[in-house]
Amino acid sequence: MKLDPVSLRLFVAVMEDGTIAGASAREHIAPSAASRRLSELEAGLRVDLFARSNKGVTPTAAAFALLHLARGVLNDMDGIASQMRDYGAGMRGHVRVVANISAITQFLPAELQRFMAAHPQVDVRLQEQISTTVAHSVAENAADIGILNRGSYGENVVLLPYHGDELVLIVPAAHALARRKSVRLAEALANDFVGMHPGSAINNQLIRAAAEAGLPLKLRMQVTGYDALCLMVAAGLGIGVMPRASAALYAATLKIRAVTLAEPWAKRELALCVRSLESLSSVARLLVDYLSASVAHQHGEA
Repeated sequence: MKLDPVSLRLFVAVMEDGTIAGASAREHIAPSAASRRLSELEAGLRVDLFARSNKGVTPTAAAFALLHLARGVLNDMDGIASQMRDYGAGMRGHVRVVANISAITQFLPAELQRFMAAHPQVDVRLQEQISTTVAHSVAENAADIGILNRGSYGENVVLLPYHGDELVLIVPAAHALARRKSVRLAEALANDFVGMHPGSAINNQLIRAAAEAGLPLKLRMQVTGYDALCLMVAAGLGIGVMPRASAALYAATLKIRAVTLAEPWAKRELALCVRSLESLSSVARLLVDYLSASVAHQHGEA
């Protein structure tokens, strides 16, 4: 069978959107034409990709297997086109980046600004995800580059050195712990905590550390961003844990204090995440090399 890239893009859009109507609008194809293309794709592959009912379509196991393959094929085709198009005018193309909030708030704004100023024809598309999702997105070819907390995620990816950061305890300025230079987590666990969203690396670390201390973690509320965490702490609704550099962005305008956590796990390493260096497009490799060089320069290695 000769695969049609338009049908493959439509298939990926249906898998990501969840409906044929939404995918056809995204790909600027009439719903009837989209449905026909999907049927032709199934007929050509001799497999059912979707179970159809009056409630819509449900992907089959074959659809999830094809999703990974289709993303790889389409990404390779985009890479060929971007490298050949206007070759003499400089590097062109787009890079899909997924990163955790720690990287986004501490390092990526300045690094991406410098990279895109040097390479204005490269389109960097950034999405925030928690570290476990970052690893999965890269492994499934839904992203070219990821940035996450270094660890083991059970995915077939390669981790490269990136920046380190430090977790600190965030407390209201009038809190008793605000006068301390450092504190052990066990000393803070009597307080209510403002946590990050479920599954985040910081929440997972707090749950493990509290269990090791034999004390409960009182998660009074959970938020999706460091700005919301700092606002809740400043309002006296609990204390929280976040990277020191991220806390500094809000400490100047909110009545909060950052207190050093005297815990070995408070020092963390972030990592760049790729399927393999060989699988990267030329523009994605350009960005990986740039981010790696930035780290080396910061540590006096370049």
